[in-house]
Amino acid sequence: MQSPITLEALHILDAIDRRGSFASAANELDRAPSSLSYQIQKLEQDLDIMIFDRSGHKAHFTKAGKLILERGRAILQASEKLVADATLLANGWELDLTVAFDGIIPIKNFFPMVEALSDVSTTRVRLQEEILAGSWESLNSGRADLLICPALDALPQDVKAERIGKMSMIWVAGSDHYVHKRNGEFDEAAREKYRVIAIADTAREQPALTMNITQKQPRLTVTNFHAKVEALVSGLGIGTLPSQVAQEFIERGELKRINGTEEHSLDIIMAWRRNTMGEAKSWCVQYLKKNWALK
Repeated sequence: MQSPITLEALHILDAIDRRGSFASAANELDRAPSSLSYQIQKLEQDLDIMIFDRSGHKAHFTKAGKLILERGRAILQASEKLVADATLLANGWELDLTVAFDGIIPIKNFFPMVEALSDVSTTRVRLQEEILAGSWESLNSGRADLLICPALDALPQDVKAERIGKMSMIWVAGSDHYVHKRNGEFDEAAREKYRVIAIADTAREQPALTMNITQKQPRLTVTNFHAKVEALVSGLGIGTLPSQVAQEFIERGELKRINGTEEHSLDIIMAWRRNTMGEAKSWCVQYLKKNWALK
């Protein structure tokens, strides 16, 4: 007997959970929201169970729906690995390659690599922004094949990493922000007086991390690096940015470096799991070793 649960339906449930709504999931999947709603309702009828509780203002997964979602993700991961392994076995080049990078690294740094890879392979590349613990979780869980991010003090045993560069971080705020009128040392006690702009950790299972935030400090948390820059320029708070990124806004008069703060240097590494190395990943590793330069 054929199961009514298809891979397409599992992809839809996964997108709805990650994006938080039918509309956002439809946007990611390039589908009409009504199409998603119809497919989920049909699945509920075929299974004779409720996947979503629609009694409130917003639909939520039922316990049965959560079970299908969680087990379904394992099926999706297994099916993706099956296709990837078969492709790798057939021609040595991966069908897909996901390169995760910490959000403080501008995405444009990877465009030359993508363009150069297209000259030698048809491997499809996904550039995936992650934040803090989410970066390493993406690599450990298999959501990413290659990771570029700030170095850790200690690496997982099954991970190989190489340093490819450095990045400097500076404290900034909007040019008219009242932090620029302050006097005295800018220590933790001083920082607690000002709202900090933070980016939400993208980890799904691991405990979230925070950087440069004191426990008592008011904060605004946004979902990506671009939103953090916009919030800083709008004068909503203070925060750290890579000096390469901040400089263009400083030159335009939209941001100012906070007096009394020191530049903080980070080692940037690329990391990958030792037990998986296809042609495309190997090619990208060699390319980044030779050509990495922050822009």
